[in-house]
Amino acid sequence: MCGIVGIFDLKEKREINRDLLSRMNETQFHRGPDEGGLHVEPGLGFGHRRLSIIDLSSGQQPMISRDKNAVLTFNGEIYNFLELRQELEALGYRFETHCDTEVILYGWQAWGEGCVDRLRGMFAFAVWDRDQQTLFLARDRLGVKPLYYAELANGQFIFGSELKSLKEHPDLPRNLDPTAIEDYFGFGYVPDPKTIYKDVYKLEPGYCLTIKHGAKSYQPRQYWDVHFSSKPQQDERAVADELIERLREAVKIRMVADVPLGAFLSGGVDSSAVVALMAGLSPDPVNTCSISFGDPAFNEAKFAAQVADRYHTAHRVEQVDPDDFSLIDKLAGLYDEPYADSSALPTYRVCELAKKQVTVVLSGDGGDENLAGYRRYRWHTYEEQMRSWLPDSIRKPVFGLLGQVYPKADWAPKIFRAKSTFESIARDSLEGYFHSVSVLSNELRNNLFSDSFKQELQGYKAVEVFRKYAEQAPTDNPLSLVQYLDIKTYLPGDILTKVDRASMAHALEVRVPLLDHKLVEWMATLQPDMKLKGREGKYIFKKALENYLPNDILYRPKMGFSVPLNAWFKGPLKDKVRNALLGETMKQSGLFNQSFLEQMVNQHQNGLRDHSAAIWSLLMFEAFLRNEGL
Repeated sequence: MCGIVGIFDLKEKREINRDLLSRMNETQFHRGPDEGGLHVEPGLGFGHRRLSIIDLSSGQQPMISRDKNAVLTFNGEIYNFLELRQELEALGYRFETHCDTEVILYGWQAWGEGCVDRLRGMFAFAVWDRDQQTLFLARDRLGVKPLYYAELANGQFIFGSELKSLKEHPDLPRNLDPTAIEDYFGFGYVPDPKTIYKDVYKLEPGYCLTIKHGAKSYQPRQYWDVHFSSKPQQDERAVADELIERLREAVKIRMVADVPLGAFLSGGVDSSAVVALMAGLSPDPVNTCSISFGDPAFNEAKFAAQVADRYHTAHRVEQVDPDDFSLIDKLAGLYDEPYADSSALPTYRVCELAKKQVTVVLSGDGGDENLAGYRRYRWHTYEEQMRSWLPDSIRKPVFGLLGQVYPKADWAPKIFRAKSTFESIARDSLEGYFHSVSVLSNELRNNLFSDSFKQELQGYKAVEVFRKYAEQAPTDNPLSLVQYLDIKTYLPGDILTKVDRASMAHALEVRVPLLDHKLVEWMATLQPDMKLKGREGKYIFKKALENYLPNDILYRPKMGFSVPLNAWFKGPLKDKVRNALLGETMKQSGLFNQSFLEQMVNQHQNGLRDHSAAIWSLLMFEAFLRNEGL
């Protein structure tokens, strides 16, 4: 796993500032502390930071082809590189290393843009072809690895694995994008392809970008998408058996490494499944790690221990201080743009723990999106039934009124918190799903933003992100549609971003077998009721795992990494919240309604409302503004 950067002169072939390229590269030292390399020629500069995983003694980058016509800088792992190498050797290509980097380089020369269709793995790379005078960039299908880019006013095109590498360039414009701010407070992250800056973009998952030298324009091209097309009359037992075999193969190809390897083990279904299959494939005990919390309501450590004992793993567990809020300011710098998933805190700690044992870990990320594991999928299908039963002329006014008059009861048991459900049912399908996932509701954002900022938005709403993807969604099934939306937004924007930054901060590589694209494509063909059956999410996956894991792991309520924000913001972080949200940085931004900010803080700290998610989002945004000097 590595970090890449580049500077490309779009119009001319002016000399590249090598010192600037080096500084951009070194901002990502944490991604690849083992080696660093630069390649500079007229009009082009590539940089690379390396975390050595395979073929430790060779494979240095940027890599130049034997004929000197192609140069490559690459971040990621290609799991089928040995198969591709055989194909390329049959075509006459000769290899000097045993690494996957060289396979991409000659794959480009042999197959051009089509090389990306043959790659199985996680990747972000750039290749410069001198003969064709072409720069080609690509990002893996699910967005495991990041890639940012921007075109500058001076005619340069720059790119990098993290936004901080681009920010090192003095000519990068840093004008905030109002729609990205609206998206952030809606989703808790800035969805691809936007960034927080108007003129800086993420290359979307499953996209590539070709730029001919001297061309006046260029446009990202989608080379892959997931298609939900259910096969009829699937036999449950046969599907369960095939799911295990496909996952086993995805795990197996991710266990190749020349450095110590292990797995995250949270005690949830997905990570436990990965560990169970790793144990069956490894002659040695699997290295596993997990973190525990003092509060039993959030503590999955005992379930992780069950799996570790059953499979005799070399298990390491550390308890996280329930008041581990020392990372708040650090996280703002780590993510480069506003990012509001508070589980980034424990994720950072578990990556820190894993690095003490290993350099590569396998994780269980992706199971919920692909196999309908989130509770919100169940609620969405219930709401969709209500929408189908009642015409809009009745449903919208009746449930809209109920949503208005029903009290907001954050303090009450969940069964009595119907306000949000009423509000959701009153909306159309996309608006209802957005309401269920949004960090701040439409009403809250409307009250939060200043009048001047709302004028800048010109009526734009974050739900438009969903509408864009819904228009191209290859399904009209209600469950498959929201799974598709999450695969396009929440998975790359939140989950994979969180894990990439937290792991790379510790020079730790994370591999994700449940996001193997061949496995994802196959899971998309399963009938929706194989994934969500009644109240049971991941139904067929759990059935398939009954011979591998105990029922109290498979069928207990989902927990996940939780952080006690509510208590923090009333107690040890009370003053920090007031100083940050009501201080000069937020006032001078001109983005917020200060009186509403004060009302929100007072309501939370007086125990009248639980605004913890909103306050955390605002804390992260304030830290971003402060780091920017805005």
